[in-house]
Amino acid sequence: MNNSFLNSLTPKEPKFFPILKQMADVMLVASNLMIENVEKGDHESAIEYNKKIKEQEKIGDRLSTKVFDELNTTFITPFDREDIHHLANRLDDVTDRINSCSKRIVLYNPKKMPQSAVELAKVLRDCTVCIGKAVDELDVLKKSSKKIKEYCIELHDLENKADDVYEQFLIDLFENEKDAIEVIKLKEIMSELEKATDIAEQVGKIIQTIIVKYA
Repeated sequence: MNNSFLNSLTPKEPKFFPILKQMADVMLVASNLMIENVEKGDHESAIEYNKKIKEQEKIGDRLSTKVFDELNTTFITPFDREDIHHLANRLDDVTDRINSCSKRIVLYNPKKMPQSAVELAKVLRDCTVCIGKAVDELDVLKKSSKKIKEYCIELHDLENKADDVYEQFLIDLFENEKDAIEVIKLKEIMSELEKATDIAEQVGKIIQTIIVKYA
């Protein structure tokens, strides 16, 4: 049986790349909303932004489920099923963390958001932009991996930058905040933001694994 005949009998490859791109776009929207959220800093705005971010989180969940469904009904996939599934899960996890941070801002209602929250949120937004560019390159990975490798390196550098911002925040927090309850609130909120950047870097590592296998 020749390959052309076999291919005519198998389902066409689903549009995994556009779905993954949509998931990256959801992350970007959520991260921009988070920046606006921490810049505003008041409780009423936090409630409204939490609703908007939650909407994005739901969209991300639906897209993640769509990837899973497509994997179950497709004979031929562009990369290993496990890699595609892992990548989709991690993309969704970034949005989940943003939502988790937003929820904590509403629940804890801190007296004032630190400027470092804006800085960290902007680093996270840069991570989502970088991921979006990397995902855009996945469909041409087998032809050229140069750009996508650069984006993975950039993600690593951004995560290091996020670590620096978070560590400086902790130093300032413990030196200047005298209210123990506020210390707990702010640390929990900022920790969620920092974890989001960690997961964003993990997205880069998954993509690097795909590069090793297929580039």
